[in-house]
Amino acid sequence: MKKLPFIFGKSSDIVNFTDREEESAHLEMNFKSLVNTTIISPRRWGKTSLVENVAEKIRTENKDIKVCVLDIFNVRNEGEFYEHFAKGVLKGTSSRWEEMAENAKTFLSHLLPKITFSPDSNAEISFGISWENLQKNPDEILNLPEMIAKSKNISIIVCIDEFQSIGDFSESLAFQRKLRSHWQHHHNVGYCLYGSKRTMLLDIFSNISMPFYKFGDIMFLQKINNKKWGEFIKKRFEDTGKKIAVEQAEYLAQLVDNHSYYVQQLAQQSWLRTKTSCSKIIIDESLQSIKNQLSLLFVGQIETMTATQVNFLKAVIDGETTFSSQDNLLKYRLGSSANLKKIKNALISREIIDIFTQKVEILDPVFKLWLKQDFFKD
Repeated sequence: MKKLPFIFGKSSDIVNFTDREEESAHLEMNFKSLVNTTIISPRRWGKTSLVENVAEKIRTENKDIKVCVLDIFNVRNEGEFYEHFAKGVLKGTSSRWEEMAENAKTFLSHLLPKITFSPDSNAEISFGISWENLQKNPDEILNLPEMIAKSKNISIIVCIDEFQSIGDFSESLAFQRKLRSHWQHHHNVGYCLYGSKRTMLLDIFSNISMPFYKFGDIMFLQKINNKKWGEFIKKRFEDTGKKIAVEQAEYLAQLVDNHSYYVQQLAQQSWLRTKTSCSKIIIDESLQSIKNQLSLLFVGQIETMTATQVNFLKAVIDGETTFSSQDNLLKYRLGSSANLKKIKNALISREIIDIFTQKVEILDPVFKLWLKQDFFKD
């Protein structure tokens, strides 16, 4: 079956990866220089694709730099982190399973590592000592990339996706201090830490009271601009024998606020509906279809909000900016100014809204359209 020309819901390969030349060059330079890097942006703006594409470029061009990429989204505690971290580092620095087993035996000997391999060659690692002893002596695992790098005379980049998950561990601050105290002494290893919860990451890396404050370079990922999206969409249509005018391609991206995930989804749906040439009507119908598909999800979100939170969203949709004015507090039934702060914080923590340059924005552009066109429709 022929591959679709647009990818969403998973990281993009090099063919489907668009723009980000400046960010890619910046990240590549940091990787080569072993500069610790944190990437912060709202969810689905392309952080994972950026990291994985730069990682693949580094792997291809630099045999003396190993890149380990691991995702800790489902890691729930410190013990799981150690096992996930060890597995990711061993796998990323080994070219075959025999080398991985040998490295585990050499560098983690005191932890009695046990490695099992499934038929699809995925390795699972566990330790023969108790969690209590592992917790008391985490040094071998946390220093594993540095030890391997020194032994093999290589450089290692450890990329950890969904890094904000450590904020939910019990005794999270103590664990963060432990990570920082080890990793800051690694001279042959660089760390790239990123995730999908912008607010939590900002707190971890930009709060002066937190252990990871000033850990390294912070990259704030921006949206891909409309012109770049237009060029990309037009080319992907042409690569598959179909046509779309650059004006229509830019219109498509603009409809969903140049949001990477939704641009790819809307472009895919429009491409599927196009026989030869894509029109504005096709694009509008495709967006309506996506909105309809997500409507039940959006209704569910609304049902979990308080009345004042919903009222606040109405004020945002109406274009209000002075939410704390007496007129708007009364008009939208927001309560007091003190309550307004609670409303904002609650919606930010749920990633419904965020504040950019003092302007409140609804993060999901299709949810924003649904609110405006359907839920708050007069």
